[in-house]
Amino acid sequence: MSGMPCARCAETMRALRRELQQAAEDWSVEGLPALRVGGDRPVVELRSGHDLVSLLERQMTGRERDLGPDHPDTLRSRSNLGGACQQAGHLDRAVSLFERTLADSERLLGPDHPDTLTVHNNLAGGYEAAGDPARAIPLYEHALAGRERAFGPDDPRTLLCRDNLARALERTGNLARAIPLHERTLADRERVLGPGHPETLLSRANLAQAHDRAGNAERSAESFRRTLDDSERHLGPDHPATHHVRELLAHVRSG
Repeated sequence: MSGMPCARCAETMRALRRELQQAAEDWSVEGLPALRVGGDRPVVELRSGHDLVSLLERQMTGRERDLGPDHPDTLRSRSNLGGACQQAGHLDRAVSLFERTLADSERLLGPDHPDTLTVHNNLAGGYEAAGDPARAIPLYEHALAGRERAFGPDDPRTLLCRDNLARALERTGNLARAIPLHERTLADRERVLGPGHPETLLSRANLAQAHDRAGNAERSAESFRRTLDDSERHLGPDHPATHHVRELLAHVRSG
């Protein structure tokens, strides 16, 4: 990013995503799952790393024993365990759990079942976390097409998947596809969720970053400025996410 070392820029964006993920969960309607920015694992409230892995290992073992390895609840437990392993940094194990769960979900539930589509999304996220966004892209594409059919183009799960696909394309350097997807996701989230929703703020920040990577410093600065205005208005000037956006905007302008 202009004026900002790449590693520092990437860490600031990761920190921004974490803060907006938490803010989105705080905004979620009671009784509805909060969809996570990096995947679809709303079944449990995530704790820190290894504690969560141990908890979900026990849960999965119990469900395999009581319900059998092919029960949908067992498959969900295995996918949740994969998410916990990914959060704890055990990426090889996470990918292995997601791959096994996807194979079983496709065999038992079918390729277009909502749970199967969730595992497609989660496995794609595992591949991304392991540094292989190119391998994630076809999985995101399958999950996105399935969610559009199952839930419609405006469902938050569909918008999340499109956002994930855009970021994976961006990471592989395919900005010609990534930027229009970011623009569409931003427009839809603004219309469906409102301009101040944390997921809308995230979409605008993602678009700003994509413009910066494409060398469009002026458009990047404008997108970060609008993100900052909305973050200050809806989250507050002292919210951690607002601080991160302010830092990103400053570095784009300094370039």
